[in-house]
Amino acid sequence: MRWDGQAIGASGSDMLPGLESNSGFVRSVTTPEFAGVTFHEVLAKSALNRVDGIDGGTWGMTINPYRGCSHACVYCFARPTHTWLEFDAGADFDQQIVVKTNVAEVLRRELAKPTWDRHPVALGTNTDPYQRAEGKYRLMPGIIAALADSGTPFSILTKGTLLRRDIPALVAASEQVPVDLAMSIAVYDDDLQQSVEPGTPTTAARLATVRAVRDAGLDCSVFLMPVLPYVTDTVAHLDDAIGRAAAAGATSVMYSALHLKPGVKPWYLDWLARTHPDLVPRYRAMYLDNTYAPKDYRRWLAERIRPILRAHGVGVGKVDPATGSMGFSAPSNEATGGTAVGDPASGPGNDRAAGISPLKRADRSWDERHRQDRPDLRTRALVPASSGGATGITNGAPTLF
Repeated sequence: MRWDGQAIGASGSDMLPGLESNSGFVRSVTTPEFAGVTFHEVLAKSALNRVDGIDGGTWGMTINPYRGCSHACVYCFARPTHTWLEFDAGADFDQQIVVKTNVAEVLRRELAKPTWDRHPVALGTNTDPYQRAEGKYRLMPGIIAALADSGTPFSILTKGTLLRRDIPALVAASEQVPVDLAMSIAVYDDDLQQSVEPGTPTTAARLATVRAVRDAGLDCSVFLMPVLPYVTDTVAHLDDAIGRAAAAGATSVMYSALHLKPGVKPWYLDWLARTHPDLVPRYRAMYLDNTYAPKDYRRWLAERIRPILRAHGVGVGKVDPATGSMGFSAPSNEATGGTAVGDPASGPGNDRAAGISPLKRADRSWDERHRQDRPDLRTRALVPASSGGATGITNGAPTLF
């Protein structure tokens, strides 16, 4: 696991930026198995990360065993988080991976504290816990066991087919706590998939993982996110995507249009200029002064997807407004004409607008225990993260330790 023979000397400029004198840094590792990628092993001081919701409303708990992601998706909204480590949001995000080698042990200590209220925890909402390095570091089995043993509900969102390795552990965990699983599959054209997310498993392999999860008796949603304007928003692509997800047994489908944060926008537009130069003017018009696709486009996308969902008999799952994960609740009635919960085109009356985190619904005593400390969130309307509308998914700046 440790690749001892490949260690880089942990001194001077070879060390992780900003941590030259930090005792949490262990070493940096390279290996021929991951050409061009450096792994920075660190000892985490904490595992749980609180993510504040919009306007002080809903909030969530997350775990990020890794920082950075070798999946190298050019559209990844988490890229700017790497700048907190003095890395760039482009190539460094793909190639400089921070590994919290002791995360499971630290998590178990945190979950054992009397103050832990078993608030549901989301994994995979920032960087992927099943990226390729997980095959070597094997951090997830310990995390799954710690959460289940403590009675803490959890969800996992991933693009990684390594999830199949842990299906037996997840089945066992589901007998102790609510467990929600989702596979992120945004692109169903093989050439395009390898171009826009070159480090990910194939679409077919991810769909096979959905099927394996379902065959094991667990629910598994599919995140059709992001839909790339003028690239993957054709009827043919959306019909193929939703049809294949349904055939794989997907419990529900979540979708949203591409959003480009400031640190992501230049990286994505550079890819677009190389591969679809004719689309650059359209994207500049859509995203020049906006993070999110225009409201009219999002409404148009919802109207396009609705009959496709209906044709395949697939409902839309609910997205937690704080963490961006799925959330322990039944699909909405999108397949029969309802509004997609968690989609930017949705309006008042859904979980995002009302400020109720679907993840919290797994913990029925949450409202009662927090009634004295916090206002009744059900009476508060959340403000979108930007004036142009938002998915309601916000991630605060997570700390390394």
